[in-house]
Parts: sequence; C-alpha cells; structure tokens
Amino acid sequence: MKRALALTIVLATFGCTAVRAPRPAVATPAAVPSLYETQRQITEYIDSGRYARDFAAVVDQAIAWVEERAPQVRRPAIVLDIDETSLSNWHAYRVNGWARILNGPCDLEHGPCGIHTWQGMGGGIALEPTRTLVARARALGVAVFFVTGRPPELRASTERNLREQGFTFDGVMLLPPGNYFPSAVDFKAPARRALEERGYTILLSMGDQQSDLDGGSAERTFKLPNPVYFLP
Repeated sequence: MKRALALTIVLATFGCTAVRAPRPAVATPAAVPSLYETQRQITEYIDSGRYARDFAAVVDQAIAWVEERAPQVRRPAIVLDIDETSLSNWHAYRVNGWARILNGPCDLEHGPCGIHTWQGMGGGIALEPTRTLVARARALGVAVFFVTGRPPELRASTERNLREQGFTFDGVMLLPPGNYFPSAVDFKAPARRALEERGYTILLSMGDQQSDLDGGSAERTFKLPNPVYFLP
C-alpha cells in the first residue's frame, strides 16, 4: 500500500510521459520530369551543339587509337554500329517527339514516323566524325565492318544509304532472318568473334549503346552519346 502511494506521488509530481516508438523515416520521392520537359532538354542538347561536340570528342579518341595501333597488327579491322553511330536518324525521331516508334508509315511533315520505314527510305544522314574515322581507317589499310540490329529485309536500303553518305566498307552484318535476341550483345558479340576467326584483329568497336560494345572481341570500345533511347 505504501509503495503504491509513493508511485502515485511520483507520477503526480513529475508527470507521466508516454514513450512512443519512433516513426519510420519517409523518403521523399524523386521529382519526375514531365514529358514536355524531357523533350525540351533533348532538343536543347542536340540543337545547342553540345551533342555534336560530345560525339566528336569520342570519335577523335577512336581515330587516335586507330592511327597508333593499325601499323602494329596483322589484318586490322574496326566494327561500327550504324544508327546514331554512323547514320543519324534524328529527323525521324524529332517528328515523333523523340519517341522510338518502330513500325508504321513515316510522315516526316506531321508524324509519326516508323523508324523501320524511315530506314527503308534510306534517309539516314552521315555523322561526319564517323565518316572521317572510316576514311582514315581505310587509308591505313584497316577493314571496316558495320554490325547493326536492323532487320535483314533492310539490307539493300541500308547499304545504299551508307554508300550514298560516303561510307565504304568490307561488310555489313544485319540480324539473321527469323532470329530474336533479347539483347544486342547476343548478336553483336558473336559477329565480332566471327571476324576474329577469319583472322582480323579488331582494333575497336564503336556504338551509341553499351550493348553494342559488351561481349569482348575488340581491343578497345568507344561509347557514343545517345540522349534519346536505350537498347538492352
């Protein structure tokens, strides 16, 4: 009875504060830019010239490597991607609001523009730094191969587009008929290995997607900027 009375006196004197478990911290969600803002940033990056400068800086390094290495090896070769590496498709993407629309007709005035139709039209524009790389490689006796994820039915238009835009080459490898690959690595890495088996020393592989480059079979890789799309 005395202990209960003492406890009552203590509580009355000092008060009774409930002990609460700490609230879990709530993470503030990251701000998601609007579609309009993303489109604006892409347009500004390309139209400001920053994209072209970033692109050229990478290719300059590739040219320097070819000039250094080509005289040192037997049967030197380079392997290049096509889209946004050798030929620019920004005209088609711009009319799509920078969206990647693969199929359907291509309306370059009002949009949309299906990329495969655009590629079949042979409308790609040469990326000048890459054309310079190819010309320098050819002058040094380096073989040039293009390895692309374009479907096989676009071979004729693709090779014609490359030639019309000033590219010369020793071969163009497209997707095999009827095959599907979950990643470009599954197709492009074996294509490079096949060139090695033919006796080529691949000085470099260059592309705008990391999947263009992964998988080995190249002494060096050069990753170009692409602000618009990502391919696994």
